[in-house]
Amino acid sequence: MGELSGATIGVTAERRAEEFIDALRRHGATVRHAPTLRIVPLAGDERLRAATEEVLAAPVDLVAVTTGAGFRGWLTAAGGWGLGASLVDCLSAARLFVRGPKAMGAVRGHGLREEWSAPGESNAELFDRLRAEDLDGRRVVVQLHGTPLPEHTGALARRGARVLEVQPYRWQWPDDLGPARSLVSDVIAGGVDALAFTSAPAAANLLTLAREAGRFDEFVAALGRVLCACVGPVTAAPLAEVGVRTVQPERQRLGALVKLLVAELRR
Repeated sequence: MGELSGATIGVTAERRAEEFIDALRRHGATVRHAPTLRIVPLAGDERLRAATEEVLAAPVDLVAVTTGAGFRGWLTAAGGWGLGASLVDCLSAARLFVRGPKAMGAVRGHGLREEWSAPGESNAELFDRLRAEDLDGRRVVVQLHGTPLPEHTGALARRGARVLEVQPYRWQWPDDLGPARSLVSDVIAGGVDALAFTSAPAAANLLTLAREAGRFDEFVAALGRVLCACVGPVTAAPLAEVGVRTVQPERQRLGALVKLLVAELRR
């Protein structure tokens, strides 16, 4: 018997889902895995390759690294296309700004060195720092993760930057939406104690499925009775926009999210 015995938790993630689910089950939880997105394979992503070739077409001035996984995935994909060494050389001549320790570790793991790291690990800090630079006419590469950030990249462009967006890990709907649609129904019926979210698109997609089923208001009301745990504020944003209360760990890590779920559900 674990601390979460008797608790049913819905998990919408695809990436690292098995690791996350195993951790919850070790604490005794019943886990409903209902992916609301899937990741486009990097090696076959022609959009990513085209963006990489555009980056390599001329010297780069500044680089924003938003996630460690995204940066490593980008460099790995570039290596598979025979562009890895050229990309590292290109980035080594630029000034690198990163969003916290995980992005920093990925950068240093490829022999590069960041100039600045966001202390609070937030996109807001990262892009605020970039906007403080003289951006007029500068080529600025922004490594995204899964979803565009137009509110940030647009602000750089308005300051005169020539923004090049590189988006590893693009997300699409999964092939089978049955489990996610069932999860919406079960939340409304009161059969789920908690939902765990590790990405904003996963949260947004679950809301979209409820809307498409004509049960959006019911679903949002039901979420007021469910513990909605998000790995960080960016992930929580789609829920916050519709008035759903969320809880978040102090550190934006899967392990911290598991501990938070244990602590909150034990109450």
